[in-house]
Amino acid sequence: MMQDELGTLAAFVAVAEARSFTRAAGRLGTSQSALSHRIRRLESRLGVRLLARTTRSVAPTEAGARLLETLGPAIADIRGQLAALTEDPGRPSGTVRITSADHAAETILWPALHRLLPEYPDIAIQVDVENGLVDIVVAGYTAGIRLGGNVDKDMVAVPIGPPEPIAVVASPTYLATHAAPVTPSDLADHSCINRWLPSLGGFPAWEFVGDGRATRTRVSGRLAFNRPELILEAAVAGHGLAYLLRSQCASMLASGQLIGVLDDWCPVLPGYHLYFPKSRQVTPALRVIVDALKYDR
Repeated sequence: MMQDELGTLAAFVAVAEARSFTRAAGRLGTSQSALSHRIRRLESRLGVRLLARTTRSVAPTEAGARLLETLGPAIADIRGQLAALTEDPGRPSGTVRITSADHAAETILWPALHRLLPEYPDIAIQVDVENGLVDIVVAGYTAGIRLGGNVDKDMVAVPIGPPEPIAVVASPTYLATHAAPVTPSDLADHSCINRWLPSLGGFPAWEFVGDGRATRTRVSGRLAFNRPELILEAAVAGHGLAYLLRSQCASMLASGQLIGVLDDWCPVLPGYHLYFPKSRQVTPALRVIVDALKYDR
């Protein structure tokens, strides 16, 4: 292997994960032109194109995706092992990269980090707020935060928040002109504000529990957003029914700006969990964050 081969492969992983030479160069502390030249030399040596480039985007080719699938976890493991070797258990240090849903980042992660960081000046935290599902191994994250039901079984999952009841809500204005649904099947007659999640294939079904069994209902409407804050705003403005975590709309329910419907059908979801691969070395820095976030039931 050439002397700089490992560094070049790590550079390819950074570009493929970031889908951008500019963002990858910033992460690696190099110039965009130097990084681009390095990747072209790698492609030349391998005799295959790894990245498809346009003026607006960068994406792995089929060959690049196969290489990334192998290299992503390997590079992440090497970084973790090196961090564990150099870290002083009595003085946790290093960078922890976390991908989190926005609601969890705002209500659980940031308050904990705000309290934690002054005590650990050698720990750096990078938080990527992303509501879609992310493969944290391939993408090079240290850990992720999602609702417990969305965490793969091969992960260590640490609860960091209470169970999350679902609420179906609408504004008084909307319900003044539309009869409130009595069962999930009634949603077919309503304008529903959908959640747009490309990583789940588009619009996830609304899940309910009734008569001792779970049901999934596909809804339709003129509006769809990938951020719950916008779904909430649209519901308050009277544009239809919204399906949210009750904690996301609790203040609006308390103030009367929103009214809950189908309460007897709404499930309670597993709360937010911090998760990371079982095979990953838990560095002292990650351990500090796990301990700070852990939810005592």
